[in-house]
Amino acid sequence: MNTAKVDYVTQQMTSKLTNYTYTINIYVPEEEAPQDGFPVLYVLDGSSYFNLVKEAVRLQSRNAPKTGVLPAIVVGIGHGDDMRERRFYDFTAPAETYTYPARFKGKGHEKLGGAVDFSGFIEEELKPTIEAQYPVNKAQQALFGHSLGGYFALWQLFHHQSSFQRYLAISPSIWWNEHELVQCASVFLNEHQDMNETLFMSAGEFETFMVDDARQMATVLEKIMNVDFYEALNENHASIVPTVMSRAIRFMHTSQ
Repeated sequence: MNTAKVDYVTQQMTSKLTNYTYTINIYVPEEEAPQDGFPVLYVLDGSSYFNLVKEAVRLQSRNAPKTGVLPAIVVGIGHGDDMRERRFYDFTAPAETYTYPARFKGKGHEKLGGAVDFSGFIEEELKPTIEAQYPVNKAQQALFGHSLGGYFALWQLFHHQSSFQRYLAISPSIWWNEHELVQCASVFLNEHQDMNETLFMSAGEFETFMVDDARQMATVLEKIMNVDFYEALNENHASIVPTVMSRAIRFMHTSQ
């Protein structure tokens, strides 16, 4: 019989903006909340990464003086059984046309371009719900995304940068739609300078063009903001997240 204690709560949340029901997992530290509330980390692809991130935060915050990781609320945003298709809709920006890489072999996705509504869901529906239920420090909020989730984290930074103070983009899919994020970054640079928001980016050595894309993006953005880029040696697209998660979480706190 499994008697393991569950240290998080799960809610089903239907968005009026996206017309979709998300699985929201929420971990809250057992410690008494600081006067200003706990930092909070929102995790995209929560069905895949919530437990990993939650455990990394929980274990390392036990010895905060050594790890630099403070107790924090972790919120996982998960999709249902249609995760593969739905994330391509929620995480991608609207565009007049979409061009797929040759490696897709002509196979596309039914729906694309839902990032605006998904961003609205996070800002107008999810965040207010979390803040009403738990002691959140609104000045210490971070967004984590991997792969296409990393693309969305960068898109959110470029379009709604003040919604989070820390952005964690792991192996971001900068290649999407013929590198459209590169043009977004160029516009962003022209419109901003000396930003308070910070960015952690990482990719694995064996991710070929993705690590090059990430490094180039980091080089561009570090002109106006604090950017930490880390190349994880001997790692690939599937293994990168467990490898860099602790480093990313430390950045979330030490870059305050």
